[in-house]
Amino acid sequence: VQLVESGGGLVQAGGSLRLSCAASGRIFAIEAMAWYRQAPGKQRELVARISSGGSTNYADSVKGRLTISRDNAKNTVYLQMNSLKPEDTAVYYCNADKVRIRSFSRPQDYWGQGTQVTVSS
Repeated sequence: VQLVESGGGLVQAGGSLRLSCAASGRIFAIEAMAWYRQAPGKQRELVARISSGGSTNYADSVKGRLTISRDNAKNTVYLQMNSLKPEDTAVYYCNADKVRIRSFSRPQDYWGQGTQVTVSS
């Protein structure tokens, strides 16, 4: 299973970006997909998470500005980022939680390689 992210880049404060992450390979089911981020000198933190049923949760710092969505048929998760702030600057990582490649297989987690988001003031 591979996760490939796209959509990062440089944007001015107040601008928008849309991140995408597509999971490929043999996949039977993915329990949840999420976006994490890691800024220089800081720990990786959860930004947003969406379950297979569509339930979402967000970090307090991004509520009302970032929106996570998911296309289960395409095994793809998106992160719409609006009203970006310089403090949103980080490498953003896609996570696929409890992935099963068969109905009876043990679930595993997978990570993407990360995509840089830089917000200038």
